[in-house]
Amino acid sequence: QVQLVESGGKLVQTGDSLRLSCAASGRAFSSAAMAWFRQTPGTEREFVAAISGLTVQTYYADAVKGRFTISRDKAKNTLNLHMNNLKPEDTAVYYCAARGPNTIMSSRRQEYAYWGQATQVTVSS
Repeated sequence: QVQLVESGGKLVQTGDSLRLSCAASGRAFSSAAMAWFRQTPGTEREFVAAISGLTVQTYYADAVKGRFTISRDKAKNTLNLHMNNLKPEDTAVYYCAARGPNTIMSSRRQEYAYWGQATQVTVSS
């Protein structure tokens, strides 16, 4: 079982940087593929970035490629999302998600079994 708790969301200005963190509990975290998704009212939850469970391979949505960086600290059981050059269109609630143990990354939300409660990011223009 994996439990996820996000933090770090807040109101920022266009062009600012922000780091989101996701604290994970459960032994399955160390080999689980993990990802960040985001959602705005009235839209489907969309993929942002993912990292594999057994390697350091990462994958990004085109909208954030070159601006966002996903990373994990297995010693601290933490997943991070470093967001640079934020834009108003990045405004959303951001979810941390995890697959089961020994999994590879995926952009499909249906493949993630565990979800956090989300953290709000608001980028003002």
